[in-house]
Amino acid sequence: MPLVSVVMPVHNSAATLGPAVRSVLAQTHTDLELLITDDGSSDESMDLLRDLARQDERVLPEAAVRQGGAARARNLAIARARGDYVAFLDSDDLWLPAKVEKQLAFAAEAGTPLTFTSYYKMDASFEGEALDFVPNGRVVWAPDRVDYGAMLVQDHIGALTAMYDRRVVGTKLMPDMPKRQDYALWLSIMRDGTPARALREPLAVYRAQRAGSLSSNKLSLIPYNWNLYRQHEQLSVFRSARALAGAAWHSVRKSRI
Repeated sequence: MPLVSVVMPVHNSAATLGPAVRSVLAQTHTDLELLITDDGSSDESMDLLRDLARQDERVLPEAAVRQGGAARARNLAIARARGDYVAFLDSDDLWLPAKVEKQLAFAAEAGTPLTFTSYYKMDASFEGEALDFVPNGRVVWAPDRVDYGAMLVQDHIGALTAMYDRRVVGTKLMPDMPKRQDYALWLSIMRDGTPARALREPLAVYRAQRAGSLSSNKLSLIPYNWNLYRQHEQLSVFRSARALAGAAWHSVRKSRI
């Protein structure tokens, strides 16, 4: 069985960390390693991680030398990866038990190194385990296939569902950006024309941010998208503006789901 390296950044996540970790350990595909970087937590996150590591040797936590943000925390974990595949889960989200098994089978069939899935949205107040989650009809449906051009207009890939084949694309790190670093990673994989394919079944659960937070305000991402287009992707002003207009429209539509 292929080894899957699961990357999880943590910062003051003690309230949600346990269920997130256990949703990885409960996968029907058991050949995995959970690489966790604690990014300067001031709560009991690291103590909890040490307890979880004692219970299961697949849990591999490390504390960052200094707080550096989500991109650096993820990259520290990716740099330790030994797996054939690299997958991502944040410390407040969940995977359903067959997520990895089904996605690996789909990746082998699809023949593309970057795959993703549909996912559910749950309220931020949810406190249960993955097995406690009852499908609620709030699904972000993934398109069957996206290419680089479509991804410039809208990030169709939920980071909690993404998985890339390290044997094909090598070890890919996230750019050190304050936001949209996962989006930039997908684009870097797809830039040469490689499409991403989706297993449309919802296999993960995203914890929706509370109303009024920065993450819930999709329009607040506009300057980060602009920087991504101009600095990371080095697009022209015209092409960047066209992509930005499309991204703003799709973000507003997506926020209503």
